[in-house]
Amino acid sequence: MTNSYDMYQVDAFTTEVFKGNPAAVVPLQKWLPDDVMLSIAMENNLAETAFFIPVSDEEFDFEIRWFTPAVEVELCGHATLASCFVIWNKLGFTSDEIRLKTRMAGPLYVKRDGEKIELNFPTRPVSEVPLPDGFEEKLGVTPISYNRALKNLALLEDEQAVINFQPDMDYIAGLEGDGLIVTAEGSQSDCASRYFAPAHGIPEDPVTGSAHCSIIPFWADKLGKNELHARQVSARSGDLYCVLEGDRVRMSGYGKLFLEGKIYI
Repeated sequence: MTNSYDMYQVDAFTTEVFKGNPAAVVPLQKWLPDDVMLSIAMENNLAETAFFIPVSDEEFDFEIRWFTPAVEVELCGHATLASCFVIWNKLGFTSDEIRLKTRMAGPLYVKRDGEKIELNFPTRPVSEVPLPDGFEEKLGVTPISYNRALKNLALLEDEQAVINFQPDMDYIAGLEGDGLIVTAEGSQSDCASRYFAPAHGIPEDPVTGSAHCSIIPFWADKLGKNELHARQVSARSGDLYCVLEGDRVRMSGYGKLFLEGKIYI
């Protein structure tokens, strides 16, 4: 027997289609088997497909999970923004705050201010670590510093160096930690970055909320301010308006609906 499910595709952290980071969103009433959700994500072939279910819990409204085409991940910003866009704009949720339960990232809180959607995520401050063997040879850059929390973060000389960076995906896939952020002070923003996660089936992620859990505390410390305009300078590009508050990062952006339809499995 074939079952059908609603599915939406939302471009996150942008006000224009074909910009920002596209995420698929599949609202459910109960979880599908993990292998089925992974297969849907593989079929979509986007950086992330988000699934959520309503929960009867005084503390939370929904539980959310995220899948790349290769694995389930513990946190994803742009697909969370896309999911909340759908919850508010397609499912008729009326509260201005959505409380999300997760399996690996703790509670997440998302608010709306008009069309702008604000994520409240935990920080992941990086610490400087030794540069891995072969980094300069394989990637063609000598970073000013090399750091790690869950994700690796390489500080480059300037935004143009970030734009010009040529990734060796096989080398990055073999790094300890979760992919590689390259970042520098921005020319038209406070900070510029790109993020690569080939080991998770994402060669380059266009706009990455979870990476800014490390990028924002890093740059807040360097620039001496807690409110930052961050720009991911991928080919699609996207903007995040961020505030560091203790051990949390508030990151705001917009969503733009690209597609809605049914999937049949």
